[in-house]
Amino acid sequence: MQGEASYDFIVTGAGSAGCAVAGRLSEDGRFSVLLLEAGPRDTYPWIHVPLGYHKTFNNPKVNWMFDSEPEAELNNRIMYQPRGKVLGGTSSINGMVYMRGNAADYDEWRQRGCEGWDYQSVLPYFKRAEDQERGADEFHGTGGPLKVQDHRWQPTLARAMHDAAVQAGIPANPDFNGATQDGVGFYQTTINRARRWSSARAYLGPAKGRRNLTVATSAHATKVLIENGRATGVEYRTPRGIVRAHARREVIV
Repeated sequence: MQGEASYDFIVTGAGSAGCAVAGRLSEDGRFSVLLLEAGPRDTYPWIHVPLGYHKTFNNPKVNWMFDSEPEAELNNRIMYQPRGKVLGGTSSINGMVYMRGNAADYDEWRQRGCEGWDYQSVLPYFKRAEDQERGADEFHGTGGPLKVQDHRWQPTLARAMHDAAVQAGIPANPDFNGATQDGVGFYQTTINRARRWSSARAYLGPAKGRRNLTVATSAHATKVLIENGRATGVEYRTPRGIVRAHARREVIV
């Protein structure tokens, strides 16, 4: 067992959510934050080149490469489930499509008892997080850490398919994160200046140099420590052995 350290907050997993949480918690400098990531730092060059998606999709160095259980509805097929094992998590290996999900799903969560998760309640946070290339409007914001832009390249075949769908009666939709998701159109991406804009770039990039934020890679959280019914720390595995860290305020999984 390695030496133990204490922090105000410990965040396990530096994926899309973990990077955002750690970045925001460390922003004003009042709290010390430990961010744990089982995978490596995002130094693999193909992560940052948008075309490099095919180099991360099945690379075990940066990908957990999960499989589903046999799916009864799919004739018991097993589905490949790529998930990022690197700073930025799946936002560092995915296709960079900016798609928030359908508003009805959020509203159903509220109907099932999740207070504050209806679409109108979460929309301000989407807008706050976003730096929308098209500018701000009812559904989008500017000045946030997450860069969102239109596709620079629209292949001839893709344009032909789009136009054919419109001719067939499917409505053209220029914004799948706007008033409706129905229709056909070109999605937006989390890319900036021809580089992937992952959650790590968006939230940890501005945090570089903060003395109150510690980012530990190759640090696989294995156990939440419980004392008197309260989470008080985390045990995690590193190349040097098992390490324990204590949280004075919260453990965020």
